[in-house]
Amino acid sequence: MESFHKLAVRRHSIRRYTSEPISAEDVKLILEAALLAPTSKSSRSWQFICVDARDMLERLAQCKPAGAAPIARCQLAVVVAGNPELSDPWIEDASIAAAYMQLQAEDLGLGSCWIQVRGRFTADDIPSEEYVQELLGMPGELPVLCIMTFGHKDEVRKEVDTSKLLWERVHIGTWSNRD
Repeated sequence: MESFHKLAVRRHSIRRYTSEPISAEDVKLILEAALLAPTSKSSRSWQFICVDARDMLERLAQCKPAGAAPIARCQLAVVVAGNPELSDPWIEDASIAAAYMQLQAEDLGLGSCWIQVRGRFTADDIPSEEYVQELLGMPGELPVLCIMTFGHKDEVRKEVDTSKLLWERVHIGTWSNRD
């Protein structure tokens, strides 16, 4: 693994993927990263559903009218859900796990993209969470946060220019207006 800083500077959301499959070892490492993510009170409130069947990926891509197209083109989608009964901050728990998966994918040279599900709606105005739950046979008490897409990159993105970071949004000690 390279330095975390270099990994963070290089990572971007990738929305176009090649048809090359992801190795089983890489899939395991991505999922292991999610399972290693910290959770509130060690509740491990998250659940992950891995989908690689092309027809199901295409159906999952219908979870919202805009922004979900990468699901149909990826080699692996991981639906990230949480259990509010286990952890009040299940959203935060699941978010950290999703971010860990993204960083692990980048470390492996793979692309990833966070597809927001929670709070979104299908083209037919059905809550996206319900659409995904029904499609995958999930229990209704496990809300879906997002769908993470993974695959070999079919686009090139430049590294982040750290000279353009928004340091004015960092406050030391107290809030300070810098307008």
